[in-house]
Amino acid sequence: MSRIGQTPIPIPSSVKVDFNDSGVEVEGPKGKLNWVIPDGIGANIEDNVITLTRQSDRKQQKALHGLARSLIANMVEGVSEGFEKKLRVVGTGYRAEVNRQNVLTLDVGYSHTVTYTPPEGITLTVDQSENIDGQTHIPIVVSGIDKQVVGQVAASIRQIKKPETYKPSKGIRYEGERVRDKEGKVAG
Repeated sequence: MSRIGQTPIPIPSSVKVDFNDSGVEVEGPKGKLNWVIPDGIGANIEDNVITLTRQSDRKQQKALHGLARSLIANMVEGVSEGFEKKLRVVGTGYRAEVNRQNVLTLDVGYSHTVTYTPPEGITLTVDQSENIDGQTHIPIVVSGIDKQVVGQVAASIRQIKKPETYKPSKGIRYEGERVRDKEGKVAG
């Protein structure tokens, strides 16, 4: 049996889970998510706990069993607590700000400013006050209820100006990410 797939999912009291023909719908204080459950995977709710079962022991069914459990658990956590990813804009003169329409504007060493509009349901926040050792370390927080979308938005923002390996003090990186610095050319 799949160890992940057979693990039960506890349902908090503030979350409502509904299984129907087309899939699962999870509603909580932060919002509402739905997902289509693959064929061959069944779900059961007893005593505020969700358990998933599969019809056969084929390799694909085993994989879908664990996947379905993980995605439903993420949906329950997302609508009750939400997810967030933290990024840091690092570099002298680099700036980041979010306007009232939730559009991120970045000045990260290009000849022009870069704007990023996140998809619906994602909130961006920036704290301009933080400054470490003369370098600007501007935190950007990406938050929302869908874990996959939060991660994709964070990756898209990081892609705008990846951390440089020869100048590790510049670029956009994840909170806690260690950038390996490479040695430049050495005169022989």
